[in-house]
Amino acid sequence: MKAITKPFVVMMGILSLTACNANTKQNQQDLAINQTVIETNLKTDKPEIKVALLLDTSNSMDGLIDQAKAQLWEIVNELSYAKCEEQNPNLKIALYEYGNDNLNADEGYLRQVLAFSDDLDEISKSLFSLTTKGGNEYCGKVVKTALDQLNWGDKQDDLKLIFIAGNEPYTQGTVSYKEASKLAHQKDVTVNTIFCGDYNQGISGFWKDGADLTHGDYIAINQNKATVHIASPYDDKILELNEKLNKTYVAYGYLGRQKMEMQAEQDLNAMSYNKANAVSRTVSKSSRLYMNSSWDLVDAEKEADFSYEDLDEKQLPEELKGKSKDEIKSYVEKKRVEREKLQKEIAELNIKRKSYIAKKSDNKNNGLENAMVNAIKTEAKKKNYVWDRQ
Repeated sequence: MKAITKPFVVMMGILSLTACNANTKQNQQDLAINQTVIETNLKTDKPEIKVALLLDTSNSMDGLIDQAKAQLWEIVNELSYAKCEEQNPNLKIALYEYGNDNLNADEGYLRQVLAFSDDLDEISKSLFSLTTKGGNEYCGKVVKTALDQLNWGDKQDDLKLIFIAGNEPYTQGTVSYKEASKLAHQKDVTVNTIFCGDYNQGISGFWKDGADLTHGDYIAINQNKATVHIASPYDDKILELNEKLNKTYVAYGYLGRQKMEMQAEQDLNAMSYNKANAVSRTVSKSSRLYMNSSWDLVDAEKEADFSYEDLDEKQLPEELKGKSKDEIKSYVEKKRVEREKLQKEIAELNIKRKSYIAKKSDNKNNGLENAMVNAIKTEAKKKNYVWDRQ
């Protein structure tokens, strides 16, 4: 295990999609001194789905941001079924906001909220941090910035996608969207455009052209349409299992304590919409995409370079201090068995839940979730991705 880092190193991870073919306060820095965290080498041989989400956060986009917050978990859940060449791709998500007066004018009224990350809690936290304030929306600039700043890699099997959503002409700003499209081609990135408004108005505003130039999808959505969550008879049981699932995490070090607090905070954020959305988050937490090996001993133990010999007793939770390595290993193993049992139960209940929802749904949703999932599946077919629900 390359696992224990030296002081001042903090692991940060954010939402990433799988595919086939800011500042810290001084007192927090002081607390971090002499703290150690688990650092494991994530496998890079798997294909990845990399999704950069570029959201307009001007005044008129409150509905869009609300949809992103409310539909995140269903998008993640759908992507968890992706498969390529018998491999389950890793998921990485990056987030940008643009068109907000609170952002730096010299930088084009845009901001990288989160670089590519597979930390689903961090992604959720970033979405819930967004606020709106009317400004100038420069689509070409934010697309080019995301292409320049993010680590897209050069693996042929990776699915690399940008989704940009907004409602002003795609041509605004000093950076040409055509220039940004050429750069996207060079990096094998597909740009999908989501116009928030009338379909034909988006075409006249060059949103469709922006997608066509990179062979992406153009979609028009009603950003002000409220997300409809359909309750099911299985929701209460799934949420009950979520409470038990949270108790299987064995936090390690200062980062572990922070991450457990964030986990609870994002549970509450999901519930702030309604029970059904919290259920969707629970399903995500029980999927293979919810990975926490940087701070949770149960997940960390699965990594090839993990070693119990490298653990610092001072950074262990209270229930493990003073225990032998064998006792710690036995405790973690017990939690792993409990978690796997709960994950299986949640997955089985979710199959019944999805069947129930399918019968109740009219399938006429033109919101962000459908736009993104459909575009991803369209692009995924080109690289022989399949969706395996077994």
